[in-house]
Amino acid sequence: MVRVGCVCWGWGLVRVWADGKMELNDRDIEILRLVYRFKFCLGRHIRVLAGFSGSRASDRRLRLLIDAGYLGRQKILYGVPFLYTVTHKGRILLGANKREHKIRLEQIAHDVHVLESLIYMKQKFKLALNDIQSERELHIKDGFGARKHHPDFVFNYQGKTFAVEIELTPKGKARLEKNIRDNYLNYDFQIWITGDSKAHALIGHFASEYSNIEIIRLEDVLEICKDMKSQE
Repeated sequence: MVRVGCVCWGWGLVRVWADGKMELNDRDIEILRLVYRFKFCLGRHIRVLAGFSGSRASDRRLRLLIDAGYLGRQKILYGVPFLYTVTHKGRILLGANKREHKIRLEQIAHDVHVLESLIYMKQKFKLALNDIQSERELHIKDGFGARKHHPDFVFNYQGKTFAVEIELTPKGKARLEKNIRDNYLNYDFQIWITGDSKAHALIGHFASEYSNIEIIRLEDVLEICKDMKSQE
C-alpha cells in the first residue's frame, strides 16, 4: 500500500492510504457511534460532543472519515447545514444494522433539537456519552415486536434515571399523557423541553399529577448553541 497522508492531532495518528483505508483512533470510533446512535449529526454537534478544540480540527477529521468511506454528508433541507450519517462501511465497522436509516424531512428540526438538548444536558450534569442512551438504542434493545414509546434520550446521574423529551408542538392530549405516564413509571425523572407556549402549558397541566416532571423552554436550551452556530 502507498501512504498518501499522515496527520497527527491530540487523539493520535491518523493514516490515510491510497486505497481509501484509514487507521482509526478512539475518537473516530466515538464519532461514528455518536452519529449512528442519533441517526445524523450536524458538524457543530460533532465538534462539541467529540471534544474538538475548534471547527478547523473537526472539519478536517470529518473530511478524512468521509474520504475513507465511513461517513456520508448530505444537504437535505434548505437552511440546515450538512447532515453527517454513517455509511454502510461505517455500520459494518460498528457491528450495527447494515440497513441505512431513512431520514424523514419532517423530523429533521426535531432531531437537530434533540442533539442540542443532549449538549445542554451533558454540560449541565457533566455527563459522558456513555451515560446516555438514544431513542434508537432503546428501540434496538426491544428487538422485534410492537414498537414501544421511548423518550428522545435517557441518561443516568447519581444513581437516578432521567428521560428527556423534546416537544416542539403539542401532541394530542391523550397521547401526550400516555407518554408522560410511561415515563413516570419507567424513570425517576422526566424532563420536557418545549418549543411553544401551548406545549409548555399542556405539559404543565400534567405536572400536578405526575410529580417527576421538569419543563424547560427550548429557547433556554438554544442559548448554548449560539457560539456553536457562529463557528459554522
